[in-house]
Amino acid sequence: MSGQAFVDQLNKKFGDKISGANLENLDPWIEVTPDGIVEVCKYLKEESSLAFDYLNSVTAVDYLHTDAKKAAKADWEPHIEVVYHLFSMQHKHSLVLKVIMPRWKDDQEGKLPEVPSVAGVWSTADWHEREVYDLLGVNFTDHPNMRRILCPEDWVGHPLRKDYEMPLEYHGIRGR
Repeated sequence: MSGQAFVDQLNKKFGDKISGANLENLDPWIEVTPDGIVEVCKYLKEESSLAFDYLNSVTAVDYLHTDAKKAAKADWEPHIEVVYHLFSMQHKHSLVLKVIMPRWKDDQEGKLPEVPSVAGVWSTADWHEREVYDLLGVNFTDHPNMRRILCPEDWVGHPLRKDYEMPLEYHGIRGR
């Protein structure tokens, strides 16, 4: 399993739910649409020739330049990428999937972007998705327990977003 032939196989099976790939990258990846992630992941796990039975991690990256000069030179629009690292114990191969979406749902600042949870495919996604939610503000729909995991429940904001501003105090305790 590798390369363009594999991407073509996924394109044939899932159509426009496979929205891109970068096979030249140091860590090659395949892009899946938010509405296709669960279906694609189930296939990758259940198809015996692939058997991606292990989810190493789910993480995310906030692509935003807060410096206006850097933003003007960027060749991309601000966005969030949710990254899934998969592994097959049986076949000893790995795969990286990405879901790329706007930083805010419906382009409304403060409205968290959403992607369906894969916790029903790999139970370990439960904690990984909660961490991404807590720190980067991505809401995983249909998650069995979508709540903060590292920050207190009443914490405001998501600390790994590039535009996050640390509060001056929390419950009367000054932080700076």
